[in-house]
Formats: sequence, C-alpha cells, structure tokens
Amino acid sequence: MLDELDRKILATLQVDSSLSMQEVADRVGLSSTPCWRRIQKLESAGYIKRRVALLDAEKLNLGVSVFIAVKTNQHNAEWVQRFRKIVVSFPEVVDFYRLSGDVDYLIRAVVSDIRAYDDLYQRLIAKIDLHDVSSMFTMEQIKSTTELPLVNASTRSGRHEAQTARHSLVTS
Repeated sequence: MLDELDRKILATLQVDSSLSMQEVADRVGLSSTPCWRRIQKLESAGYIKRRVALLDAEKLNLGVSVFIAVKTNQHNAEWVQRFRKIVVSFPEVVDFYRLSGDVDYLIRAVVSDIRAYDDLYQRLIAKIDLHDVSSMFTMEQIKSTTELPLVNASTRSGRHEAQTARHSLVTS
C-alpha cells in the first residue's frame, strides 16, 4: 500500500525523473539508500512503468493534434482485435481509448499538418471498414500533463480496505 513518502517520491519523479537519487531523497526527506529501496519497490510493483523524456511537438513540427472519434457497427472479437492492431501500428497515434456512450473509440494523433492527417486517415480506412469517423482538430492546448493526481492515490487493495471499513461503520 502506498504511504505518504511513496506519494512524494512518485510526485517528484513525475515532475523530473532525471533527478539524481540524492536529489529525490532530499526533496522527500529521506536518505539516499531508503529512497532508492522505495523506488525499486515502486518499479517492481508496477507503479513506475517507465521513465521518458517529454519532447516539444512544436519544435519537431508535430504541432497538430487531432481527435478521431470512431463509431462502429462491428462488435465482434475478430474485428476489434484487427482494429486495435491496425490503430496501434500507426506511429502518429499517441492515445487510443475504447469508450462508453455514442462514440466507440477515441484516437488522438499528432501530425505536422492537415495533409499528414489526411494521409493517416486514408491509410486507416484502407485497412479497415469504419461506420462513422469524425475528426476534431485542436485549436489551442489549454492544459496537458503527464502528472497523475496523487492526492487520493492508493492501491486497489487499499481502496477495497477503505470501502470495507466505511461499510462496517455504516452497518454497525
């Protein structure tokens, strides 16, 4: 279960994973070795998936984000597996979600311009039949972060224990 020091370590690493072990330890109020052990545990438990560099899309001429809403009339396992395999194969696709509601899938792609998006779209529809595709281009990015809100983060078992404790208070 995550404690407050684990949350501090995760919050620190989310902001800058290139910090030295000593810098992380200093920021969370630990010495280096216990901090390193905690980070190792967080990594082996899967809380830390990987450490990456965030790139500047504008400087790389990849400043156009497009959200692609897909509605399908195909709801069989074979089609879904094929669709997923096709979509994840496109390097332009940076996010891909299956949704509830009117839209079945939401894809976010990053491209250099409208022509590059049209190329992506043409390649997509050439590989799989889609019922309805709607594209929305971002006009302005108001907020985008990779930092998760850790204020209420807990493990699955921790949430279950908290719910069980609340339930026993209510029923007693």
